[in-house]
Amino acid sequence: MIKISTYIHFTKEQREQARRTDLANFLIGQGEKVRKSGSEYEWLDGSQKVTIRGHLWYHQYEQIGGDAIDFVRRFYNKDYAEAIKMLLNGSGGQIITSPTIEKSHKPFELPPRNDRMSRVFSYLLLTRGIDKDVLFEFVWKKMIYESAYYHNAVFVGYDSSGKPRHAHKRGTVASNSYKGNVAGSQPEFSFHFNGTSKKIFLFEAPIDMLSFISMHKDNWKNHSYAASCSVSDRVLFQCLKDNPNIKNVFLCFDNDEAGQIANKRIADKLNSMNIRNEILIPNYKDWNEDLNFAEEGDEKLCPQVL
Repeated sequence: MIKISTYIHFTKEQREQARRTDLANFLIGQGEKVRKSGSEYEWLDGSQKVTIRGHLWYHQYEQIGGDAIDFVRRFYNKDYAEAIKMLLNGSGGQIITSPTIEKSHKPFELPPRNDRMSRVFSYLLLTRGIDKDVLFEFVWKKMIYESAYYHNAVFVGYDSSGKPRHAHKRGTVASNSYKGNVAGSQPEFSFHFNGTSKKIFLFEAPIDMLSFISMHKDNWKNHSYAASCSVSDRVLFQCLKDNPNIKNVFLCFDNDEAGQIANKRIADKLNSMNIRNEILIPNYKDWNEDLNFAEEGDEKLCPQVL
């Protein structure tokens, strides 16, 4: 069915009022939940975080944002006129500037450890096909462990002083695709490994990173790797800052629209900074699928870049 828009005239002042509607208060008025985090607010688009500051928003996973009108068009599926009308109705035609929301900020803290790792080993080794030697190296470095309460695989990111700053959780039950970052995690320090060569490989998820290494085991410890736990580039630029030896960046996001848009966006940024880079695309949806198909004897080969 084709949706036909009805023309509605709005004055310049009304359009500006709508555009500058405070999104936190607007969402509360729609029955949505928002959370105070420092000077900003957070709202969830499904399981993905959207950061809100006044009338502006930013989708952390899709790396896009805009003003209040853009928000309503994007998340409420409205055309331009409908978005303005909805915003004006929701705010009484006035700009709201100070939402009253109880501040809630939780400092970063690693989930308690389980005294065994049987579920994580079973999931990563048997279900995901990660190489045993590769996995044990990260476990030995205390970068992977099993949480006590939910038996999630926890992937820990440290800063240059060795302090944990980020943790990504992944469910270990095949029927449960749960994944998410621990509250208070700093994306600059998400799951990563520092080598000594000129190369770094950037992935969306820790399991993709481990899968790629499993397929390229020879001298893998020489190189650097990072998993953004999203499609952000923040951990990449932190690694470049902390490791001046890195000169070549390999972008290895998923073989889907979001992943390839992110690859191009980051490549363009690196090109503008005269940093050498190359895009590597898995044959299937992601590097873990490539690993599992390779184990089944698929003749498709991964790029030999190590």
